[in-house]
Amino acid sequence: MQQCGKPIFKVAISIPVYRLFDYLAPDDGALEAIKPGVRVEVPFGNGKKMGYLLEIAPHSEFDLVKLKPIIRVIDSYPLLFDKDLRLLQWAARYYHHPIGVVISTAFPAALRQGKVMLIKPQKCYALTDLGRATTSQQLQRSPKQLRALEKFQSSSVSLTEAELTAWEEGWRPVVKQLIKKQLIQLSLTETSITKAAGLLSKSALSANIQQQAAIDAVCGSLGQFGVFLLDGVTGSGKTEVYLQIILKVLERGQQILVLVPEITLTPQLEDRFRQRFAVDIVLSHSKLTDKQRAVAWLKMQQGQASILLGTRSALFTPLENPGLIILDEEHDASFKQQEGFRFSARDIAVVRGQLLNIPVLLGSATPSLESLHNVNKRRYQLLALPDRAGKAIEPTLHLIDIRNKRMQEGLSAALLEEMHKTLAKQEQVLLFLNRRGFAPTLICHGCGWVARCHRCDANLVIHVDENCLRCHHCAKEQPLLRRCPECKVGELTPLGLGTERVEKVLAKLFPNKVAVRLDRDSTQGKGVLEDYLLQINNGEVDIILGTQMLAKGHHFPNVTLVAILDVDSGLFSIDFHAAEKLAQMIVQVSGRAGRAEKRGKVIMQTRQPEHPLLTTLIQQGYQHFAISALAERQQASLPPFSYQALLRVQATEVDMPSIFFQALTDLIKTLNVRHTQVLGPVSAPMVRRAGLYRYQLLFQNNQRKELQHFLDELVPKLAVLKQAKKVHWTLDVDPVDLY
Repeated sequence: MQQCGKPIFKVAISIPVYRLFDYLAPDDGALEAIKPGVRVEVPFGNGKKMGYLLEIAPHSEFDLVKLKPIIRVIDSYPLLFDKDLRLLQWAARYYHHPIGVVISTAFPAALRQGKVMLIKPQKCYALTDLGRATTSQQLQRSPKQLRALEKFQSSSVSLTEAELTAWEEGWRPVVKQLIKKQLIQLSLTETSITKAAGLLSKSALSANIQQQAAIDAVCGSLGQFGVFLLDGVTGSGKTEVYLQIILKVLERGQQILVLVPEITLTPQLEDRFRQRFAVDIVLSHSKLTDKQRAVAWLKMQQGQASILLGTRSALFTPLENPGLIILDEEHDASFKQQEGFRFSARDIAVVRGQLLNIPVLLGSATPSLESLHNVNKRRYQLLALPDRAGKAIEPTLHLIDIRNKRMQEGLSAALLEEMHKTLAKQEQVLLFLNRRGFAPTLICHGCGWVARCHRCDANLVIHVDENCLRCHHCAKEQPLLRRCPECKVGELTPLGLGTERVEKVLAKLFPNKVAVRLDRDSTQGKGVLEDYLLQINNGEVDIILGTQMLAKGHHFPNVTLVAILDVDSGLFSIDFHAAEKLAQMIVQVSGRAGRAEKRGKVIMQTRQPEHPLLTTLIQQGYQHFAISALAERQQASLPPFSYQALLRVQATEVDMPSIFFQALTDLIKTLNVRHTQVLGPVSAPMVRRAGLYRYQLLFQNNQRKELQHFLDELVPKLAVLKQAKKVHWTLDVDPVDLY
C-alpha cells in the first residue's frame, strides 16, 4: 500500500469488471467539498468515462506513479446518499454483479450520460399578513375568491401549483385576483412535502374492520423497520389501505415509494393518488422520456416531491426523507429483472427498508410462496383482507370441458351462450388469452412444413393485421407467406389461437357489439391504453379481449363475466414455478369479475377438468393451493426451502458452451462447494435463440450463506477464466424461471 499527500478516490465505472478503480484527487477544486455519491469524469484507457465516487481512501494498493487524477467532479453535492450507496454495494455482492453496472442502474439515463440537470424551483402561493386578517364578510360578494382564501387560511403552509390544481382546476384567475388585493403572495420553494392539514383533495372512504386493522398495524410501525404482507382477495380494497397509510406518512412530512410491476397499472393508480393527495406526485417508467424520468428522480432526491409511483427500476431512486415503501402485486415475476443486473425489486425493497429503518408493505391477492414462507417464519407480519370491500361478492368459478366439443376460434358453444346472456343485461365480458398475434403456427396442410425462425428454435407467429410473420423471441420479421415454400402447392393454414384471431371472430359473432383488444401490439401508441381503459369504464365497450396486461390491478365495475380461453397451456411445464404462476394468473384474472354490486362469473375452458390444480382453486381457493404447493416444495427441497443460482451461457458456435463448461467443472473441483449441489450443465429449453446456443448450470444449497460463500469463490475466478472470454455468461441469483 502506498500513501501520498492527496487522498485516493475509489471510483466505480459502468463496465463488466468486479472492482473499483483508483484515481488521484483532481488538480483543482476544494477536496473537502467532494463526497462519495458524486459523479466524476475520469481518464480510462485512451479515452474518458463517467464514474461514481464510492470511497475516499488515504492509500492505494497500486503504484502512485501509475495513478491518474480525476478530470472533473460533475456534481457539487452527492446525488446518492450514504444508505443508497450501502444498498447498491450490498446488491452488487449478493447478485455477484459488477459494482459499476449496479451503481449505474440507480441513475436515470440522462444522469448516466453525465448531464447536469437543475430543477426549477416551484411556484408557491402563501397568505400575506393582510390575507390572514381578512374575514369572510369582506369577500362576501366574491364567493370564488372567498373559497380560495379559506383554502389558504386552512393550510398552515404555502400551496404549490400542483396542490392547487388538485384542489380546483380553474384556480389561476381566482388566485390572480387575490394577489392583486395583496391577500396572497407568490414565492419560490425548493420543497413541496407538506405536513399540514388539507393533504386530502378527496376524502377517504370508510374502512371496514379488516382494512382498519391493516392500516393501524402499519401506521403503528412508522419510523421503524418491519415487513407487512397485505394478503387481500381481489376487490378487497388494498388500494384504499395504501392511501390511508400514505396519508399518515405525508402528515409526518415523509416520502413514499410505490412500485407496481407493469406500466399499465400506473394510470389508474396515479388517478386515485391525485384525487386523494394535493402533493407533488411523480412517475418513473419506461414510457416516459429520459428528461421526465430524470426530473422525477431529482425531485425525490431533493425532497421536492412526496410520492414516486414507478416500475421495478424506480426502486433505487434516492429519497431525502423516506417514510414508506409499497410493492403492489408483490408476487409478480416482473419485479425480477431478467437481463443484465438480475435483481429482485421485492427482495431489495426489504433490504432497503431495513437500511432506512422504515416499513415495507407488500400487497397481493395471490402472495408469492416466498412471502408466505416468510410469514410462516415470522419474518413478515400477515395482514389479511378476506372479503371484498363494500357490497361486492366473490365471483363463482366454473370449468367448461371442451374435449370433443365444436369450437369457433377457441370459443365453445357454452361460453358463447354465457356471453350472449351477459351482454343482453348490458354488462361487460372479459376474455383472457395470454397469446398475442393471429396464430402461433403457420403449417402447410399438404406436406406439414411449419414456418420457423431461422435464428431461434421457435415457430414464427402470424400477425395478419401487419401482414407478417414475427418471432416473439428475437423480433425477426418476414412477410406473410401465401403458399408453401417446401412443396409449392400445399395450402398454408394457421394453427392455434392468438388474440388477433379471436378479435376477428368476435366481430362476426357479435356484429352489434364493441370489442377491444388489449395486448402489447394494440397498445403501443402513446395514450392508447389510457383511452381504451376510459372507454371501458364509460361503458362504451361490450367485450374486452386481452393478454397478461388485463390480469391484475384493473377495476372494471361492469364486467360480470370473465373467461379464460386456454387454461391448459400453463398446466404442463418443466419449471417448478409454473403451477404457482398459473394459479396466480387464474385468481388475478378471475378477480376482474363482479367488482361492484353485480355478481361475477368466471369460466375456464379446459381439456383437463380433473386436474388437481384447477379443482383445488375452484373448491378451496388460492390459500389451500399455496399450502399444498409449499408442502411439495419442502418435500423436494426446492425454493423457498433451498436457494438457487442459475449460470446461463450462450455462444455463437455450438461447441463453445461445452468447452467452457469443461473448464468450469475443473475449476469447481478446486473450490469448497459447502454442500452446494451442481446440477447440469444441460441445454436451455429453447437451445437456440437469436442465433445463440444456450446452456445452463444450476447451483443449489439449503443454506443461503453457504451458497453465497461458494459464489464468492467462484465468480472472481470465473471472470478471468480463459474459456469464459469466448462465451457470454450471466449469473441469476434466486431465479424466478429456469428458462
